[in-house]
Amino acid sequence: MRPLVPPYIETLKPYVPGKPIEETEREYGLTGVIKLASNENPLGPSPKAIEAMRVAAQKVHLYPDASSHTLVRRLATHLGVKPEEVVLGSGSNELIELLIRTFTTPEEEVLLSSGSFPAYRISTQAHGRPFAEVPMREGHRYDLEAMAKAINPRTRLIFVANPDNPTGTTFGRQEWEAFLAKVPEHVLVVHDEAYFEFVDWPEYFSAVEYFRKHPNVVALRTFSKIYGLAGIRLGYGVMDAKLAGYLQRTRMPFNLTIPAQMAGLAALDDAEHVRRTRELNGEGLRFYETELPKLGARLTKSRANFVLADFGRPAVALYESLLRKGVIVRPVAGNGYPTSLRISVGTAEENARCVEALREVLAS
Repeated sequence: MRPLVPPYIETLKPYVPGKPIEETEREYGLTGVIKLASNENPLGPSPKAIEAMRVAAQKVHLYPDASSHTLVRRLATHLGVKPEEVVLGSGSNELIELLIRTFTTPEEEVLLSSGSFPAYRISTQAHGRPFAEVPMREGHRYDLEAMAKAINPRTRLIFVANPDNPTGTTFGRQEWEAFLAKVPEHVLVVHDEAYFEFVDWPEYFSAVEYFRKHPNVVALRTFSKIYGLAGIRLGYGVMDAKLAGYLQRTRMPFNLTIPAQMAGLAALDDAEHVRRTRELNGEGLRFYETELPKLGARLTKSRANFVLADFGRPAVALYESLLRKGVIVRPVAGNGYPTSLRISVGTAEENARCVEALREVLAS
């Protein structure tokens, strides 16, 4: 009998999202649960974006602008690039899918870093593409030198996350430029900078600075984090116009809703909301860096809006104990970190509650 699905689908392990607040409250009979599991913006969306979505809701009986004309041009102006160099997606995840679908064949290979964002591996396997994973170096940092050495004649696409998720670690301009110098021109390098706006480090850079000199470079960003719009799914890629043109051929029409387009426009106009989010995040990172080591945790140096904390004990059991106290964090055993939790930065009150819950659980 013919199998129902190909082997690469049969063996595919799906992405496991953070546990929702509603499900946790229902399951444990709790109220007032806090979620620090999905790197969401604790301030929520900009009030301007909320108002824009309210207005947009009156138009959802109509199909959206299939080209997202206004938002593309506003983004291009914001970034200092041409409209034809911008591609919008339903979250940056859609762009990951499009890049794999458009630029690779089953005979070619995708190069990844083990322990990094699992969506790269899942999407690659879901498309029936082979992939190779290069181990991280000490400190859970990308080993770009080893990745460059792993490039072979079959390599077509490379994904790097910077800052990385779930580790929060970052590589700088010098490492990046040394890496690019070793990548053949026909190999696409996707620099996923979803947490770009949170980084406060002089050595950091954006791939938007590089794609003209290196047409094989693609920058991916999202409105889910700094702009607090995770629930409407809005991301974008910046790349050489020729690459963008091919992605426009393969993306689905009407991939962005009217509320998403309108919220994106409004969010870009609220610099104060971005500033407040960045400030709150910096305070939260410093709080975790001070308090979590007191509980025995070892932290990576995160420049994102979360920390990876290794408690030296099975993380899933620790996660489940925290659930009973109404605190949702993220175990990342599936990424190869069996004793670590990824903990998002929340409000000051949420951060303090999380640390206190951890203190109680670890003491028991």
